[in-house]
Amino acid sequence: MPETTPPRYDVIAIGNAVVDVIASCEEVLITELQLNRGGMTLIDEARADELYEAMPPAREVSGGSAANTLAGLATLGLQCAFIGQVADDQLGKVFRHDMRATGIDFDTPGRDGEPATGRVLIFVTPDGERTMNTFLGAGQFLPAAALDEDLIASGAILYLEGYLWDPEEPRRAMRRAIEVARDAGRKIAFTASESFVIDRHGDDFRAMIEDGVIDILFVNESELATLTGEDDFETGLAAVAGKVPVLVATRSEKGAVAIAHGERAEVAAVPVIKVVDTTGAGDQFAAGFLSGYAKGEPLTRCLKRGAICASEVISHYGPRPEADMLKLMEERL
Repeated sequence: MPETTPPRYDVIAIGNAVVDVIASCEEVLITELQLNRGGMTLIDEARADELYEAMPPAREVSGGSAANTLAGLATLGLQCAFIGQVADDQLGKVFRHDMRATGIDFDTPGRDGEPATGRVLIFVTPDGERTMNTFLGAGQFLPAAALDEDLIASGAILYLEGYLWDPEEPRRAMRRAIEVARDAGRKIAFTASESFVIDRHGDDFRAMIEDGVIDILFVNESELATLTGEDDFETGLAAVAGKVPVLVATRSEKGAVAIAHGERAEVAAVPVIKVVDTTGAGDQFAAGFLSGYAKGEPLTRCLKRGAICASEVISHYGPRPEADMLKLMEERL
């Protein structure tokens, strides 16, 4: 359906509202704690408390995949709003403050009672690899009733993260949000988030792809293989490319590929002096890409924006930009 009104926001995202707790550690600790090195594991509150006690000194920053992407978009000058569930507790207040301080509208009411606001315990080894352990907390109880449907309809792009597809309640909320956005003639962008999410919900994702629900799909190399069942990267691309208008596949140090309406573009990764922490690399790549896509820029330029944003975030701790991203774009594009 054609748009009836111009969008108020460039991007509106629905995602996990969590606070990242990040600590550097030696490889031996990963083994001792029996962590899934380099991956993301869902944990309960008791395990979260256990891991927190075992962590070296840490820093806390607001995170969550889609929220991180919005933070990147906001630093690039785009108008954004976030929908996600926090508890009415201290971490919830921290998260809300951080979002609003970045210039992102976030008005989803806090949830009373248990569980607490979600958190991700991130162990970063000397090579910069991050091992994430996620307690979703209040985030997994985002109800469809919490959606501001007028808000959703006012965004040019609705951006959804696969991580939040796992709990039943927010999954229903996101399905409803997709209906609202599509009825308003808006674009749906979806990030698969992690291979384990595809293992659990791949049938849903593949059905959405086949049904033409997704306009922009973000995957990394391993997620593409899990989604398609094809270990060969090019074969995997071919299996999906004709079914989504825009496919973006990242390959870490090997760069990224995008295929849009039959056009293919590739970029190399932007070199960094030292990889400090890969947390948020995919999130910021999506932010860079979408910042160009929202402005109608050529595909290669959108990919370059993504590569620049990813290189900035892996050069420091934390999943959100610390540099002046507008200035960085001027210098490197």
